[in-house]
Amino acid sequence: QVQLVESGGGLVQTGGSLRLSCTASGRTDTRYTMGWFRQALGKEREFVAAIRGRGGSTAYGDSVKGRFTISRDGVKNTIFLQMNNLKPEDTAVYYCAADTYVILSALSDERSYDYWGQGTQVSVSS
Repeated sequence: QVQLVESGGGLVQTGGSLRLSCTASGRTDTRYTMGWFRQALGKEREFVAAIRGRGGSTAYGDSVKGRFTISRDGVKNTIFLQMNNLKPEDTAVYYCAADTYVILSALSDERSYDYWGQGTQVSVSS
């Protein structure tokens, strides 16, 4: 069983930055594909970013390109989401997701991920 633990959410002003982290516990011989999704109040869950376990390819949602960066801690199953130039519309609960293998074209599809964290709140004030 894989457990995901997120941290780093909080309240920030428009234009500010936050860094989220997520650690997956489970098989130590597996490098999971991991990603971030977010869900704002009253809206559907939206893809933010993902990084593949093999090769490290990344993908980003259109609304965060150029502002957010996803990275991995070496060979560990810990990822980070550096969020810069935050906007009020970035306010949401951010969820970490993971799976053993996800093809590149499916990174943005939440159905590709079997494991999910509890979520961490990010609030951006105007």
